[in-house]
Amino acid sequence: MAVRHDPNSKIIAENRRARFDYAIESDLEAGIMLLGSEVKSLRRGQSNIAESYASIEGGELWLINSYIAPYSQAGVFGHEERRRRKLLVSRKELSRLRQAVGREGMTLVPLVMYFNDKGIAKLKIGVARGKKLADKRETAAKRDWDRQKARLLKQGHQ
Repeated sequence: MAVRHDPNSKIIAENRRARFDYAIESDLEAGIMLLGSEVKSLRRGQSNIAESYASIEGGELWLINSYIAPYSQAGVFGHEERRRRKLLVSRKELSRLRQAVGREGMTLVPLVMYFNDKGIAKLKIGVARGKKLADKRETAAKRDWDRQKARLLKQGHQ
C-alpha cells in the first residue's frame, strides 16, 4: 500500500544548531497557543526558532524569543513578532521537565516547529545539556569520518 503524504503536515522551522550546541537527552511534543494571524504566517513558513528557548515560569511552560513574521492581511488584528508563547503540555510532562531542568546544566531547547497530520502547530522540545568546545570538535570529527567512510565504501563497490 502506498504511503500518502498528508498536505497538512509540514515542517515550519527547524533549529539546526541545537544538535551541534547541545547533547539532546530526550524530547517531547508540545502544543503552542497561537493567534490567528500567527497561524496564517506559519502556513506561509515565515518563522524562526534558532535563537529561542523554553522556560518554566509560574507553573507554565513558555517559548521565549521565537520569531513569527507579521501577517500583512491581519491589519490591526496582527501579532507581536517575538512575544512569549505558552506551550501546552500535561502536568506529568511539566513536572518531568522541571526535574530535568533542576539538574545541573540541563536546558529546554526547541528543535522543530511543525504542523502535525491534523494541521495543528506543534513544537518538539529537547531536554539538553550544553556541549563544551571539545565535545563540539569531537562531533564534527565523527561526522567528517562518517562522510569519508561512506565515500570509501561507495568507491569500493564500483
